[in-house]
Order: sequence, then C-alpha cells, then structure tokens
Amino acid sequence: MQHQDLGLSTLISLSEADRFNEWMFEAIRPYIAGKTLEIGSGIGNISAIFVRHQLPLYVSDHTDEYVGRLRSRFGATDLVKGILSIDLADEHFETVHAEIMGTFDTVFALNVIEHIGDDRLAILNCHRLLKPGGRVVILVPAWPSLYNQLDKGLEHYRRYSSAALRQLLSGPFKVTEIKYFNLAGIGGWWLTGTLFRRKAIGEGRAKLYNRLVPLFRLADKLSSYRMGLSLVAVGEKN
Repeated sequence: MQHQDLGLSTLISLSEADRFNEWMFEAIRPYIAGKTLEIGSGIGNISAIFVRHQLPLYVSDHTDEYVGRLRSRFGATDLVKGILSIDLADEHFETVHAEIMGTFDTVFALNVIEHIGDDRLAILNCHRLLKPGGRVVILVPAWPSLYNQLDKGLEHYRRYSSAALRQLLSGPFKVTEIKYFNLAGIGGWWLTGTLFRRKAIGEGRAKLYNRLVPLFRLADKLSSYRMGLSLVAVGEKN
C-alpha cells in the first residue's frame, strides 16, 4: 500500500471514531480563540467538530487530494471561512502565502509536525501566520522510545519528549502549556506497532478504541496528564 493510501485509510478509519475525535477537540478547545486556522485538516475529522460546535475556522492541507475533499465537504459551510493549500515545509512560505502572514489569532496542528522533516521550519512558519500575541497549539506523538512500525507506516519522522518539544517551540514562542494526552493509548500503540509490527490502524481497532474512550478519559484525569501517547503544547508568539 502506498503511503498516501495508508494515510487516507487511517483518516477514514478515524473518521468513525467520533468519541475519540471529540476528546481530542476538547483537549485543545481551551486554547482556541479568534481567527483560527487548522493546519493539516486531512479529510476534516476535527474540522467537522468545530462546525458542530459553531466555531468558525479556516481549514487547510498540503495535498491536492485532501484540499479537494475539504472543498467537497465544507465548500458550502458558512462556518468554514476558507479552504487553503498550505505546506509548512515550503522554504518560500512567506512569499507564497504573503496575503495571510500575521493574520491569525490561533493556528493549530494536530498530528502534523511529526510528518515534516524540518520541524523547526514548520514551527517558524506557524509563527509567521500569527498576529503578535497569537497562539500556536500542536499535538504530536510522545516518547521517542515508542517509535515503531506504526510510526514508519504513517511517515512519522520522530516522536517527541516533553523537553524536545519545549525546546522546539521556545525560540519563536513563549511556551505556556505542555501536557500529555491519551495515557491508555500507549499500550495499544506498542502492541500494534512494536509487538505485532503492523503499519496501519485498522477500522476494527479504531472502533474498539472509540467505544473505550470514556475509560481512557478517566485514565488521563487520574494521571493528571503526566503521561500519554501524545503531547499537547501551546505557545504564544513573542
């Protein structure tokens, strides 16, 4: 299976995980304000939750296929203010996107930065999109030691430690929050990608995980967000 096909099949599987997607949305919701841009919207799994909650946003992706899917899904949706083609890895970012430099209050990217070889450039380009005092919100995979076949299949360059993520953000941004997300996912990720060496999250596993989300939410609360499969970080533009 080609990498893009694998990525699309994963997004389609996760589109059925409504409880999980809502949980991820709630993890970032307190930090979302003003004119908001989603980087790497994919097929719109999280974007649709913003629309359902009556929160306006701009959506984007860097592939023509996903931008086309976003236009088909949200082109007639008033709450989606724009559908953009944006590649955070573009070395000519400021020139290509001159009209939107410094125009957003919030930029968020969920499970995006780990797909970009030059993650420092990606963070710098998020900084360029924001107004003074604007906020970046990112979610990335945690624990480098957990990197396995699932990460390879999904074309992840890396997983992050809390310290590495803070260092990545702390040049352009003042880091105001770093916390873990999804403690219970660690075991499943290890079993699937390390023990069984699978490269994709199947639809059946996604549905099972979705049903167990209420228990997984509780696990995060009990752990006080001190450990998890992912990290959520928030930075304010210096």
